[in-house]
Amino acid sequence: MKIAIEAQRIFRPNKHGMDFVALESIRELQKVDKENEYYIFVSPGEDRCLEETPNMHIIEVNCPTYPLWEQVALPRAVAKIKADLLHCTSNTAPIYCPVPLILTLHDIIFLEPRQSGNKSFYQNMGWYYRRLVVPRILPKCKKIITVSNFERNRIQSALLLPDSQITSIYNGYSRHFRPISDVSSVTGKYIKGNEYLFFLGNTDPKKNVPRTLKAYSLYLKRSEKKRPLLIADLKEDKLDIILKEQGIEDIKPYLYYPGYIPNKDLAYLYNGAYAFLYTSLRESFGIPMLEAMACGTPVITGNTSAMPEIAGEEGIQADPFNEEDITIKLLQLENDHSYYIRQVEYGLQRVNKFSWENTALSLLEIYRNILK
Repeated sequence: MKIAIEAQRIFRPNKHGMDFVALESIRELQKVDKENEYYIFVSPGEDRCLEETPNMHIIEVNCPTYPLWEQVALPRAVAKIKADLLHCTSNTAPIYCPVPLILTLHDIIFLEPRQSGNKSFYQNMGWYYRRLVVPRILPKCKKIITVSNFERNRIQSALLLPDSQITSIYNGYSRHFRPISDVSSVTGKYIKGNEYLFFLGNTDPKKNVPRTLKAYSLYLKRSEKKRPLLIADLKEDKLDIILKEQGIEDIKPYLYYPGYIPNKDLAYLYNGAYAFLYTSLRESFGIPMLEAMACGTPVITGNTSAMPEIAGEEGIQADPFNEEDITIKLLQLENDHSYYIRQVEYGLQRVNKFSWENTALSLLEIYRNILK
């Protein structure tokens, strides 16, 4: 079989969730399948994070904009190699596809009411593009893959898809996320000292940055430790606006905000953190939860969408719409050492249920079934 996989953005330096899902899935397919021919379609980029093997070929397709790349250049390139199927990995696909199509639809947030305004031009354009394209491609998909049972049920009920068309395949986590004893050489680049709290925030409203910072301000008023907060992926100008809107500008001396953090450093930062805050309003999966747990760091996550499914029944779940609840969960973790240790042990066991190898094997089964 000639299997084409769209992985447009995996060579860009500043990768995010869907990019890592595509990259790690492809790497595992590279290990487990030596029979089929794979053609990975990417945009040119600086981070050549995937190497070719005898049955896996990287094809760079250059095009000035994302829509043109996906709707014009990609289908032409797929037709040229005479692929047997195309797997698009990041929510959208060509409206006119010359071969059987598989789509990974991570979520349908773009069809749901928006939590708040978003000042990011890039994210706004992506939102409108998905609203335009996805309803047109779904009827043409041989199989739709999503990343959690919550999201599968949500997509199926919202779009009235038959059971046979949609399935869920869990994501995994990279094995370099593990307990590490000496982390100061890396964490020192981002924050002074140890025993900090860690939070992944950006301008996407679902990341719940304003409420999480408000909860942190309440924590500072009640905590004897007053641990600092390291915030990844949030620039100072955006942070200042949020602090002013929330009336909590006084907490800024406790905050560290280095911007984008490379994936290779994240394992050290999880290990150095006292706790990891993943207090999103909505997630279709939540790979950072697994990464933190695998490093032996307790996680406080939201109790909505797919987060309880991934965190498990014994995970720490807070109402992400309630700043007080987030604060209470954080103080409980800080004030009860035995509870803290139980959460460390629970997380290390919980992550054993997830792996990229399982993800790849499930994908391979779908490819084979479609081309029988």
